Amino acid sequence: MICVCMRRSEMEVPVDEGHFLSMLIKIMNAKKTIELGVFTGYSLLTTALALPHDGHITAIDIDKEAYEVGLEFIKNAGVDHKINFIQSDCLQALDKMLSENPKPEFDFAFVDADKPNYANMHERLMKLVKVGGIIAFDNTLWFGFVAEKEENVPEHMRMNRKAFLDLNKQLAADPRIELSQVSIGDGVTLCRRLV
Repeated sequence: MICVCMRRSEMEVPVDEGHFLSMLIKIMNAKKTIELGVFTGYSLLTTALALPHDGHITAIDIDKEAYEVGLEFIKNAGVDHKINFIQSDCLQALDKMLSENPKPEFDFAFVDADKPNYANMHERLMKLVKVGGIIAFDNTLWFGFVAEKEENVPEHMRMNRKAFLDLNKQLAADPRIELSQVSIGDGVTLCRRLV
């Protein structure tokens, strides 16, 4: 049971990261955002609170039960009207959005789901986030394990470590974005779309 709880706690966005993202959204004057991976909704709540009254979040997660854990807090904060929750695999939902309306419409994207598919999500989000908008990838330092030898990384964290190493290289070489990696939480990589 302890192992399961610890693994689930790895999925939570730290409070300081939530505050950082909230401030970033306010500075950007973002009105339309997308969140891939909601879990219990803490980052979703901080985003909803940061957006203006007419702001809108498209929230995608395959696990509706986890989302519903935090829904009471979102409703109590009076921001549930800003959220459109879609229960779906993130890549499938993004592909559907692109087929229905391929023009960029989001100011900000937060990615915190299906770590091995971050690179695939990046390509799709580059078509959905406006020029000048930001795509934020969570966990990109992976608890510091991206700087460790593989044999020093706990077995259950190795697959995601490899995915982050590959993603970090891909993003660093992408001329379509301006990049900043922030060492808050276990790493947040900000990608500002240039073209």
